[in-house]
Amino acid sequence: MSAQGDCEFLVKRARELVPQDPYAAKAWLITARTLYPTDFNIQYEMYSIERNAERTASAGRLLYDIFVNFPEQPVVWREIAVITAALRNDSQDKHAQFLKGVFETLPGPVQCKMLLKATEQCFNTLEKAEMLLLLLKRFPESVVQHGVSLGESLLEAETVEDLDTPVNCFRKLFVCDVLPLILNNPEMCLPVSLLYKYMHKAAEFYICYVTKEPSADGQIQGSQEVGGLKSPGRGRSQRVVIGGLSEKSSVVTEPWERMLEMVCVVGSLCDWQGEKGSRSYSELLQRVTELCRYMSAADSEGFSRCCGQIVTCCSLVLFHCAFHYVSAVQPSLFQGHSSLSSSPWVLLEDLSSVYTDVEVERKHAHKKRKLADGREKTMSSDDEDVLAKGRGRHIVVNNTEMSSWAETLEHFRTARESWDLLHSHQSLETEFAKICSAWKTEMWLWFRIFLTDMLIYQGQYRKSLSSLALMSSLQNQQNQNQNSLSTSSNLETHRAIIQQASCHYALGEYRMACEKLLEVVAGLTPQNQDAVKSIEEQRKPRSKTRKGNDLRLVPCTSKSILPFCLQLMLACFKLRAFTDNRDDLALGHVIVLLQHDWPQGENLFLKAVDKICQQGSFQYENFFNYVTNIDMLEEFAYLRTTEGGRVQLELLPNQGMLIKHHTVTRGITKGVKEDFRLAMERQVSRCGENLFTVLHRFCINEKIILIQSLP
Repeated sequence: MSAQGDCEFLVKRARELVPQDPYAAKAWLITARTLYPTDFNIQYEMYSIERNAERTASAGRLLYDIFVNFPEQPVVWREIAVITAALRNDSQDKHAQFLKGVFETLPGPVQCKMLLKATEQCFNTLEKAEMLLLLLKRFPESVVQHGVSLGESLLEAETVEDLDTPVNCFRKLFVCDVLPLILNNPEMCLPVSLLYKYMHKAAEFYICYVTKEPSADGQIQGSQEVGGLKSPGRGRSQRVVIGGLSEKSSVVTEPWERMLEMVCVVGSLCDWQGEKGSRSYSELLQRVTELCRYMSAADSEGFSRCCGQIVTCCSLVLFHCAFHYVSAVQPSLFQGHSSLSSSPWVLLEDLSSVYTDVEVERKHAHKKRKLADGREKTMSSDDEDVLAKGRGRHIVVNNTEMSSWAETLEHFRTARESWDLLHSHQSLETEFAKICSAWKTEMWLWFRIFLTDMLIYQGQYRKSLSSLALMSSLQNQQNQNQNSLSTSSNLETHRAIIQQASCHYALGEYRMACEKLLEVVAGLTPQNQDAVKSIEEQRKPRSKTRKGNDLRLVPCTSKSILPFCLQLMLACFKLRAFTDNRDDLALGHVIVLLQHDWPQGENLFLKAVDKICQQGSFQYENFFNYVTNIDMLEEFAYLRTTEGGRVQLELLPNQGMLIKHHTVTRGITKGVKEDFRLAMERQVSRCGENLFTVLHRFCINEKIILIQSLP
């Protein structure tokens, strides 16, 4: 019998004995190994018996022997691949724990060599990276030799795969696993340019990770969030499954804190000016603001040296604060947020002065009602010293509807300051533009929302309209990607349109403003009048009326948006109604709209009555369709009396034509008066109707006339 045949016989005999007498099987193999010390099958069979019996120490010794003596055998590498897979997966399975124990019995140099050899056997880029990462974590001294090459291979793989998002398996491994090993290794000495490159790659990943838009199952993922979550993006882990990674491996905890920590480490490695390890983003901004103020007086060389520090820090503060602001005003936008059902908030012109900026010289003697000037509103605004520090426009918020209003407005202010600092010098603006281009921030819907609100705050309404057009385009693209036709997406669409209307109004483009308003109103449902009234009561200012350049942050809901639409339409028609030229149609629209929030608009209504008295006549055939306010009805009934001046009122449909053709017939004229009296009596019976239903119907039915009434 040949030597090979002898070996095969001995192995076969040992296998047969394993179930009956494992010790006899072991004796056979020891004998076989003594006779044929270079035969792989005998030694592998010995290892297999010990492995199957889960005897850790002996299996480890035998694995060491076959790895050293037979490194080219494919079976050995299949076995090592199983062991390294168990090492990478962190499984608590009993067999996986055994395999890890076998690996731990090997000498350190052998472990290192085994992992390096296993890495060379991998052809899949991700698997190879995970294997090498295992090596770097177990043997930190190998980071100097392999750390940068591993990082570059991951970034290169990302480029080769042409992935459309930085939130991918390669970037995640680089940012969360490889980069910390590189930055925290004291033996590493990287050039500043490479440190900046890695820092920007990591920052882009963290920002895109925490701002990731909801997937189709985003609501399910959001419902699985662990308890005790803090503010968005802080103290929580995103429920994002990254392609190529398990759900567990996809988790990134505390992304904003990780990014801040990384910036501080890189800052110390780059010898940043004044960098002492910032503990918050506001502190980071404060440091670079002081540095920028100092450098503006220094030489250009010194400024360019600090440019990278200023741009990086300001950019990260900007994105951090903009994210927190947008997460408050449009909470459904972000992956894993627990408030997916929350309505968005919208920043608009404050129209509280629309009723009170008209002085009326005379009061009607028969009027006994008083203006409710003393009613209080529960208000909060960023004009308080702690927030705006006396700068910029006021933003008025109802603090009973937004409990975190102070924090939200503080984030908005800090983000604006960061933006201003980034645009305070040409070199800073240029470098920031490079970051935005590399990160494709023009495709970030959430950031576009912030930029739009910032432009509105700055009063750059023409730019705001362009930004809103981009925002709508991104919103439509997102809705198509998600096949979203939800209530949330409709509200977000209303949000953009209502801001467009507000901007057109501020630019004096009243017809465009009215078109946009009516588009929004068509999608709203009128609320119960009493419920809206209580909200309006809370919003009334305790202080004197401001000058009209304030802004208001309101929830984008029917009960909040419909009153704003009515106020803005009133503001559009008011200027036209009270010009020297007669325009009964515009004046009639104003009277209808003044019913909202009565008696806030009483002074303006009395001015309208004065104008009608001066004209001696008034024609508005929609009067009895939409005017149900008892005070207004009383006033118009009074105008027909001798004491009221016998004003000729044409408020019934076709009444003007009737009078024109039958002025000689006293019976017809008397009939018109009787029709007016009966119509007025019927109208009084309608005073209990829901006013918002009436005004909503007015906007829908008279849409064409309303738009055509404006220049």
